[in-house]
Order: sequence, then C-alpha cells, then structure tokens
Amino acid sequence: MSLDETDATPSADAALPGALPDELRAELIAFRRDLHMHPELGNCEFRTTAALKARLEKAGLSPRVLPSGTGLICDIGPWDGVTPALALRGDIDALPIPDTKTVPYRSTVADRAHACGHDVHTTVVLGAGLVLAELAREGRLRRPVRLLFQPAEEVLPGGAADAIEGGALDGVGRILALHCDPKVEVGRIGLRTGPITSACDRLEISLDGPGGHTARPHLTTDLVTATAKVITEVPALLARRADARSGLAVTWGRVESGHACNVIPQHAELSATVRCLDLPAWRAAPDLVHAAIDEVATLHRAKSEINYIRGVPPVVNEATSTELLRDAMVARRGSIAVEDTEQSLGGEDFSWYLEKVPGAMARLGVRRVGDTTRRDLHAGDFDVDEGAIEVGVELFTAAALLERNVL
Repeated sequence: MSLDETDATPSADAALPGALPDELRAELIAFRRDLHMHPELGNCEFRTTAALKARLEKAGLSPRVLPSGTGLICDIGPWDGVTPALALRGDIDALPIPDTKTVPYRSTVADRAHACGHDVHTTVVLGAGLVLAELAREGRLRRPVRLLFQPAEEVLPGGAADAIEGGALDGVGRILALHCDPKVEVGRIGLRTGPITSACDRLEISLDGPGGHTARPHLTTDLVTATAKVITEVPALLARRADARSGLAVTWGRVESGHACNVIPQHAELSATVRCLDLPAWRAAPDLVHAAIDEVATLHRAKSEINYIRGVPPVVNEATSTELLRDAMVARRGSIAVEDTEQSLGGEDFSWYLEKVPGAMARLGVRRVGDTTRRDLHAGDFDVDEGAIEVGVELFTAAALLERNVL
C-alpha cells in the first residue's frame, strides 16, 4: 500500500481515530512529566514499571512484567494464535547525568535525567495502547498489537536482548519504534530505509610496564608515551585497515595514568567507544581493534590487556515497515509531515529486535516551532515540545490500523 505522498493534507480514512480527547492529551503530558521527575536507570525501573502496569490494568488490559523484573509487555486486540502481532516498543530507562533545566518537572533524583527522551517514547506507546484498546472494544482493531516497554536501553548491550529472551517477540510479525530528535520540528517525523543508526561497542584497555624515573625513560617502558601513541595511532591504523565507507572509528572517553610528574607510571587505563556504519564492519571490528592496539603497544614495550565489549549492531530499517510508518504519518498529517533523515552515529538496541523480525524506527520531531537553539540528546538541558506525544500516538495508532494492508 502506498498513499499519495504529493498530497499535503491528511487522508480522511474513516478507520483512523480523530484527534486525542483533551482529557487523554492532558493525562499523557502529566504522565510524561511524572516519569521525567522520577528517572530510573537501566534494570532499576521499578517505579516506572509499576506506573505503567497500573494504568494499563485500569484500562482493562493485562500487562505482564518481564522476567527481569522491570519492563513489561501488554497485548491488545484479537488473537487467533496465528495472526502475527504488531509490536510497538518504548524504552523506559534514564541516564546517569544531572538535569540542568529550570522547569516544574525537573528531575527530583540527583544525577539522573531523562535526557534522551525515553519518557516521551514510553508515554507515546502507553497513549497508543489506550487508544487502541478502545478501538479493540469497538471491533475496529483487525490485528493484535503488543505494547513493549523495554528496560535498560542505555546499558550495553541493551535490554532488548533480555526482553527477547523473555518472550517479547513471541508471536510478533513486525516491530516499530520511534526516537526523539531535537533537530526535527514537532509535528514531523524523519524516516530512512536501511541503516538509521550505527553500531556501538565499548572498549576498555589496560597498559602496563615496569615504571621508573622520568630521568631514565630509556631504561623502562615510557608508559605515558605508549598510552599517547595508542590514543593517536590506533584510530589512524584502523582508518587504513577498514573500508572507509564503513566509518569505523574509535573515540576515547577516559584516560588515567600516573600520580607524580617525575615518576613513569606502571599502569594506565583507557576507555573508548567503537562505532561503525554497517554490519560487515561491525562483525570485523573486534579483530581489527585488537590487532591495532597490540601492534602499537608492543612497539612501545607496553603490555596490553584488552576488554572488547560487544554493544549493538546498526538499526537497519526494513523497507515495508518504513513505508508503513510513512503511510501512517501521511494519513494523519499529510506528506509535509515526513522528511528524509540521515544515518546517525548513535547506537540503539532496537537493532536486536530487527535481527529477529522486520521493523523500523522513526525519528520523532520534538523541537519547538521557531526554536533555533542547537540542542542534543544526552545533555542535561534536553527537553521536548510535549505536542510530540500526540504526534507519536497518532503515528502508532495509524500504523496499527493500516498494518492489515501490508502484512
């Protein structure tokens, strides 16, 4: 199915619900603000899970907490044991950074903030679930829908793998998600077929040597110099040993060594992220990175110990699922509400679901109209135009109703 994308006005498809009732819109904004004030880190989202469970049960649904103890799934609509469900995924965890905004709903937990928009993602899936539950009672939902509230997205390798092991994808034929994007104006979404995020792994390195006096570096391992060479030369080596189109990159985030200006230390520690744009490079990255580090460290007589921690592969949007999101947005807000988006270097564990079933992720515009301030995710001042919640609910509900035409 493909709607006429030259039409800038929403479709009058009678199967689609109208605008959110004022009462539900206000409730969802209040729910999001409550989550924002009480952020919880990955695998510790007990309050968030309880709040979701209570609201879904109030709507007459039967949510099930995931085996990990946080996060939950909730099925809506007809289920014949054969028809695959459409899953709508929202991540529920926050980040370990302070909330620096001055707003009534500022985080009440020190050094914890919903600085990536997961409170919005969660609220959108909840809102879509409440709307779809009412449509199911009216007999207007043709296929089953599963709400998936996933914990620990920010904890590599991500909570998606645990959710899958806990049965989150059992009976699911397609999965959709969205992610806040402060570069996209509220009322719009960004879409891309193919890779929309990048792979992201973590790298921990220890370098060791005998240490000594800075007057005699030639008699020992000059560990600080060896560390500096690893920092500068390993990325340069990788740039020549991997296809440049893969974007394989090591970026250092932590370096620690030494305690005195005249003592060559015995130990150094480095931490980094490893990112790349495509699956083949991601699969080859551990061996390439290990070899480059060993080569540089050995040249400078340092002993290296490498802990390469697998993170997540790229999110690769499947074509049919991407078109479903496009058609859903066009049906609700017209083709003007959809824009192309580029692949980012951020990582997202939604990719693990796409290893199992087709699906796609949209970028949800959260920038206030007319706001020219440059904002980014994972920053203490991150905030959204809360009108984005209604947009996300419209997107997911329309996708659930149009899904019957593409499965």
